[in-house]
Amino acid sequence: MARRIVDMSGNILELPRFERRWLRWIALGVVAGWLLLTSFYTVDADEVGVIQRFGKYVSTVNPGLHMKIPFGIETVKKVKVQRVLKEEFGFRTTSTGVRSEFTTANLNSEALMLTGDLSCALVEWIVQYRIKDPRAYLFHVRDITGTIRDLTESAMRQAVGDHSVDEVIITNRQEISREVHDLLQHMLDTVEAGVDIVTVNLQDVNPPEPVQPAFNGVNEAKQERERIINEALEAYNKIIPQAQGEAEQIMRQAEGYSVNRINRATGEAEKFMAIWQEYNRARDVTRRRMYLETMLEVMPKVKEVYIIDDKQSNLIPLLQMRGIEKGGGQ
Repeated sequence: MARRIVDMSGNILELPRFERRWLRWIALGVVAGWLLLTSFYTVDADEVGVIQRFGKYVSTVNPGLHMKIPFGIETVKKVKVQRVLKEEFGFRTTSTGVRSEFTTANLNSEALMLTGDLSCALVEWIVQYRIKDPRAYLFHVRDITGTIRDLTESAMRQAVGDHSVDEVIITNRQEISREVHDLLQHMLDTVEAGVDIVTVNLQDVNPPEPVQPAFNGVNEAKQERERIINEALEAYNKIIPQAQGEAEQIMRQAEGYSVNRINRATGEAEKFMAIWQEYNRARDVTRRRMYLETMLEVMPKVKEVYIIDDKQSNLIPLLQMRGIEKGGGQ
């Protein structure tokens, strides 16, 4: 190999002579490397690749190894279509971990809202969304993140403005979230943003700090009212069924007594009619029989029996009829 002699301050150095043909091979290697690097690309499993040729959309490719025209003629933009993205409103997450840290500094402009009853509330919420149309997401809207934030804030303000402050803070949070979800999805579909809203969650809703003590007092009064109402309902549910049961029992007893008295009266009336018919056939016999039957029913209940003869001037001595009856029985 030819060498070149170089004199450096009296020191003679022999260097290999650099041939120009090496430059060709180096240039060819650089071109080949650049060709390989700009011709092949990989799309991950949670992505799709959007191909542009001279800046114009050409196609969308699925995950895997693909080839494109090199030298910048075709470019690829990878879009995370499987990842759920999130936007925060009224607060920002400064660090995540076991206990996340948040900040709300200088964010009242987006959190402070006017409710339907002309009260104010500080609303903090998050929106989670997924990219459903990569082409629309990249090319139909210039600032897609800013558009999503602006439309979300508009939808939330509209929903909050249709409800009272109590509904926003306490009672209708889930309903408001659903309303914002549907309204925001409609807005995004109208501008063809290529985004699918996953969830809208109200994180924390409070009255402004200057009126928070008064609001807490009102809430405590409402809770006390609810407690008293619940106690009254508990007493009502305990006493009223018992009273209704007792009333039902009395009604059933009265109905039974009524049926018994009617049946007894009917039987006695039928008995009287039968006796009256017999009396009409044989009055003397019936009169004597009735007298004897009455005496048989009355006499056993009498403790002392006195017999008076109207022909005697004095009372007849007491007859021990019970003793006689017992003795006769013996």
